[in-house]
Amino acid sequence: MSELENNNQRDGDNVPETDNTKEEPTKVPHQRITLCLLSAVFFTCNSSFLYGYNLSVVNAAAPHAKSLINNTWIERYGTPVTPETATLLWSVTISIMSIGGLLGSILAKFLLKVLGRRSTLITNNIFSLVAAVLLSSGEKAHSFVMLIIGRFIIGLYAGISLSSRFIYMAEISPKHIRGSITLASSIMSSLGVFAGQIMGLKEVFGQESRWIFLFAVIAIPALVQIGGLFFMPESPRYLLIEKNDEAGAEKAFRRFLGKEDVTAELEEVQVERHNNLQVLSVLQVLRDRTVRWQLITGIIIVACLELSGVLAVLFYTNIILTDAGVSGSTATYMTLSIGATQVIFSSCSRTVSWMPFLSFAFILAVFAFAAVGPDSVAFVLVSELFEQSRRPAAFLICGCLSWLGQFTIGLVFPFMQEALQSYVFLVFLVVCTGAAVYLFFILPETKNKTFVEISQSFAQRNKLSTARPNRQEQTISSVTAAA
Repeated sequence: MSELENNNQRDGDNVPETDNTKEEPTKVPHQRITLCLLSAVFFTCNSSFLYGYNLSVVNAAAPHAKSLINNTWIERYGTPVTPETATLLWSVTISIMSIGGLLGSILAKFLLKVLGRRSTLITNNIFSLVAAVLLSSGEKAHSFVMLIIGRFIIGLYAGISLSSRFIYMAEISPKHIRGSITLASSIMSSLGVFAGQIMGLKEVFGQESRWIFLFAVIAIPALVQIGGLFFMPESPRYLLIEKNDEAGAEKAFRRFLGKEDVTAELEEVQVERHNNLQVLSVLQVLRDRTVRWQLITGIIIVACLELSGVLAVLFYTNIILTDAGVSGSTATYMTLSIGATQVIFSSCSRTVSWMPFLSFAFILAVFAFAAVGPDSVAFVLVSELFEQSRRPAAFLICGCLSWLGQFTIGLVFPFMQEALQSYVFLVFLVVCTGAAVYLFFILPETKNKTFVEISQSFAQRNKLSTARPNRQEQTISSVTAAA
């Protein structure tokens, strides 16, 4: 304690303290990854798996769902549904998930504040279970409306989990592995997409007699998450900063980190707590010039994710490959190879016989590169760019933009493809190039940095004083002295 007081007294002098502050990070990587931390990440990422699964599974269900729409229409009105009406109803069924996700992102901010991170994830599964019942019962009830309502509710689930899972994982992870831990969400999302495509094969649940089981499967990851997270600790940052529960935060840190002495971690959170006296609203964050460039960067990252052509390929892979000259049955199995990743650029031509397969090879290559780019790090970076008081509002803003982007691409891409044909992905190329240039010059490195240090990286760009670290050291001194 006397050393901290002496360091505090030297703040007024021009004696550099960087040596003391940089010694500790070299010791952090030696911390072991505990079973509690890995379990919490695994159970949390079940939300990511469900999100990816629900994105892809509708492709396999499409012909059977359209048949349900037609049969229901005949029962109610006595005549078959027109092709235009059938297409419209199915488009609504697919895109309504994005509207639910938008509302879920708005609702998540309030749930995270009232219930906490872990409890929000657990409670959110009520929506997924209700959606599973509605979607799997639509055929027996002879109601395509149940499919639409079920997709909307699963969108609510996805919107809430988008914010809560990234925030929870970012707050429970040690800084030296925070990026790797949060990347697990992207991996599980990709596995969910791939699982949805596997389940949709005719050899599994892709037949008319079994297609309702495609949606019944949704309940399994939801139940696993409920049972697993029930035994996991709450976020220690949430407990200390927002609930003022230091004993609970200390206990949570001990379980996640697997060590008894968590003084350094508590002091780091106390520094962040001192700088985040209250959780800010969306309007306050939009007006807050101290996070202006962080917010701009987060918005550009999310915009790049949604406007890079990822969803266009994911939703319309069969159409793209068919236009390239691949047969319908072959395209179905080719889709399995690319459902787990993203795309930035792809164009096709049918001038030579081998061009369809060359086009497919380019799609695979671009998916591989995108998988280590925007798909993996977009919301990871959003969780790192903001401190505790601004993080929920930032996720609300970026989450709403993400769902609006998904809705727009799902609705507009067929018209873009009809107008531009094989040049349609040049539009996405321009978006990705612009985002890459911006991020190269603006985005700082976040690896092995605390949330406070990352905020300090934007201080000069936000035209703020960089004298804030001294106040942080004073806060640590005062917290240690009070102890």
